[in-house]
Amino acid sequence: MDDNAQGQTPEELLRAFSKAHSSVSEEPENDASDPNNAAAPATNTTFDTDEFLKGLDALFDAHVARDKAEPYLKQAMADAENAGDDAGLLTVLNETMGFYRSHGKHKDNQWVIQRALELGLKMGIEGTEAWTTTLINAATGMRAAKQYDQAADLYQQALATAKKTLKPTDRRMAALHNNISMLYSETGKLEAAQRELETALSILEASSTNPQTDIDVASTHTNLALVLLQRASEAAQGGQDKASKPTETPQSQADADTDATGKSENHSETSETVDSLLDQAMKHSLKTLEIYRNGHLEHSAHFASALAGYAQTCFAAGLFDKSIDSYRQALNVIKECYGTDTDYYRITARNLAQVEETARAAREAEEKTGQSQSDKDANQQENTDTASNNTATPATASQTEKEAVATSGNNNSPTSTSTTATTKPAISGLKLARSYWQTYGKPMIAEKYPEYQGRIAAGLVGHGSECYGFDDRYSQDHDFGPGFCLWLTDEDYDAIGEHLQADYEALPQEFMGFGPRQSTARAQGGSRRTGVFRIGDFFASITGYPAAPSNDKPHEWLLLDEPTLAAATNGEIFADPLGAVSKTRQGFKMMPDDVRLSLISRRLGMIAQAGQYNLPRMLKRGDGAAAWLSIREFTTNVCSFVFLLNEPIRAGYMPYYKWQFAALRRLSGRMSTVLPDVCEQLETVLRLSSAACFGGSGFGEGGKGSAPAQKQIQDTIEHICTETVAELKAEGLTNSDEEFLEWQRPYVEAHIGSDNPVLHSL
Repeated sequence: MDDNAQGQTPEELLRAFSKAHSSVSEEPENDASDPNNAAAPATNTTFDTDEFLKGLDALFDAHVARDKAEPYLKQAMADAENAGDDAGLLTVLNETMGFYRSHGKHKDNQWVIQRALELGLKMGIEGTEAWTTTLINAATGMRAAKQYDQAADLYQQALATAKKTLKPTDRRMAALHNNISMLYSETGKLEAAQRELETALSILEASSTNPQTDIDVASTHTNLALVLLQRASEAAQGGQDKASKPTETPQSQADADTDATGKSENHSETSETVDSLLDQAMKHSLKTLEIYRNGHLEHSAHFASALAGYAQTCFAAGLFDKSIDSYRQALNVIKECYGTDTDYYRITARNLAQVEETARAAREAEEKTGQSQSDKDANQQENTDTASNNTATPATASQTEKEAVATSGNNNSPTSTSTTATTKPAISGLKLARSYWQTYGKPMIAEKYPEYQGRIAAGLVGHGSECYGFDDRYSQDHDFGPGFCLWLTDEDYDAIGEHLQADYEALPQEFMGFGPRQSTARAQGGSRRTGVFRIGDFFASITGYPAAPSNDKPHEWLLLDEPTLAAATNGEIFADPLGAVSKTRQGFKMMPDDVRLSLISRRLGMIAQAGQYNLPRMLKRGDGAAAWLSIREFTTNVCSFVFLLNEPIRAGYMPYYKWQFAALRRLSGRMSTVLPDVCEQLETVLRLSSAACFGGSGFGEGGKGSAPAQKQIQDTIEHICTETVAELKAEGLTNSDEEFLEWQRPYVEAHIGSDNPVLHSL
C-alpha cells in the first residue's frame, strides 16, 4: 500500500521543524539546486536546510536520485553535524530514512533510524509534531525491513503523540492511519487494515477541497481495493497454493517491497461475500482512475499505483488482457519517474510476468474449447457488471481503461496514441524553461563563455503564473513560451552582459512546439521577465530593493506587500554556482519575526473588523454590496494570516488575488501546514456570499431567503475565529480565550521584541 497517501512523504513535516539559515559563511563551490551536481551541498560552517531540501528535490525531479542521492545525503549529514545544527541533522536523517526505505537498503537504514530516535530524544522534542514525524518514519522503515514488532511499537507511540499534537481532521492523521493499515495488511490482519483505510478515507474526504480530484483520496481508494482483493483471495482460496497469483502489491516507490501474503483474521466469508469483496475492489479501483482523470493527474508518479491496483483487480476478475495493459502502463510510469533499478519496478515486472503466464495458459486451454480470451474478457466484464449494482458498467470500465492508456504515454498498448512531432506536449512553464535552458542555454554558455560557466546563474522567477506552478493551457495565450533568466554579478554584467543578451536572443525561438514567446506590453522593456539581468536589478524590478531590507529596518519590510514578496521568491533556480541569486532570493523569504508578528496582529484586527463586526451590521442594514466587500476583506486577511502563521520561510507568501486560493489550496495540502481546513471553509463562505448578500425574491438586497446563507456564513466565520484562537494558543502567542480577534492583538504584540512604533498598534 502507498504510505504516501497524502501526496507527500511524512518526513516533509521536518521541513517545518528545521528553518533554513539565512546565509553561509563561505561561497559554495557547487550548486545545490543543480541535479547534475552530485557533490552538493558544499561544506559550510553553517547548514542551510532550505538549500539542502531544494537540492534533494532537484535530484528527484531530474530522476537521478538513484545514483546521486545517497552521496548527497551523506555529505549533508556531515555538513549539519559540523555546523552543530541538530534540527538540520534531524531533517537529513528523516529524508535519508525515506530514501533507504524506498530503495530497499533496509540494513543501512537501521543505524539511521536509531540515530534519528536518539537525536530526537537528545533534543527533547517529545510531544511535538517533529517527534511524531520521526516516529512515523522510523516505524515505516522497520515495517519495510519486516521488523514488525518494533514497527508496531513505534506506530503506537506515533499515534499517541499525534492525538495530542494534531487535530482529528488533520490530513496527517490520515497518513498515519494509512501507514498502520499497511502494517496490519502485511501481518495478516486484513479487516483491521480495511478499517484503518476507511478511517483515513473519511478524514481525507472531509478535509479535501474537492475529493473528486484529490490524489490522496485516489491513493486511499487504491489501497482499499488491494486490501479487499486480499480478503477475497483469502476467503476464496483458503490454504490453497497461490503461486499462480501476483501476490506482491507494491503501491509506491516508498513501499515497493510490500507483499500480500498474510492470512486474514476471518476465514468464514461465503462465496457471496467473496463476490461482494471483488465488486467493492473494482469500485474503488475505478474510482481511483476517475479521480486521476478528473484532476488531469495521469502523469503523476502516483498514477503507477493506481494502474497497478486496477491491474490486480482486473486479474482477480479474470480480465487478463486488461490487467496486462495496466501493468505495462504502470511500468512505463515507474521507469520514467524512478528508473528500472528499484524494488518498485522489479516487483511490478514480476507481477506482469505472472499475469502474462496465466493468460498464456488460459489461452492454450481456450483453444481447445474455441473461446478466445477477448470473448472471455467481454463475458467476464458483463458478469462483473451484473454481480453488483455498485460496479461500473462494461462501457464505463472500457472507457476508463482507454482513457488511462491514451494519457499514460504507454506505446506498448494497442489503444495508446502517439504524439506527433508537431503536437505540443503537456508541460508546465517551469519544466519548459528548464528543458530550454538544458538544451540551448547551458551549451551556449559552455561554448561562448567557458570562463564564466562557474559564475552565471539560471532559472525562472518572478511574475507570471508559470513561476508559481499554476499555469495550464489557458495560460499559454500570453507571456508564455521558451525562455529563462540569466543572472550576473555587477562585475560580470559589465564585462559580458550585452553580448550575453544578444546571444540569448539568438537562441532558437521555437522549442517543443512552443514559441516564439509572446510578451505583453507589461512584460517588456524594464519589466521583461526573461533574458540577462544584474542580480540586484532583477530583484529591484520586482520589489524596489536589490536585496532584502535588513532586520533593523522593519518599516521597509512593511512597505513590501505579500504578493510582491511572493513574486520575488517563487519559481525555480536551475543553476547558481556562486550561490548569489539563491542567497538574495532567500533573503526575501527571511521576514524578521517581529515584522511577521506585527502583520499577524494587523490581520487579526481586519478579520475581526470585517468578518465579526461589520459583516453582521451590513447584513442587518440590508446593504448587500457593503456586506459583500466585508466578506472579501475577511477572506483576504484570513488567507494572509494562514500564510504568515505558517511562516514565509516554509510556506511562502500569499500571491496576488488571482492565485490566492490556488496557493492556499496547495499550502493546505501539505502535511506540515497549520489551519489546513480554513481554505475549504473560506470557499464555503464565498459560495454562499451571493445568496447571503443579495438573496431572496428577485435577488433584492436582504430579501426573503437570504437568512439561511447569512447564518451559515456567520457560523463559519466564528468557527474560523475559534480555530484561530486555538492555534494562537498552540503557538504560544496568547493565553486568552477571547474569540473577538481584535482583543487578541495585544497578546500577539507582546511577543514583538522591538519597541519600534511601526510594529505596534495604537
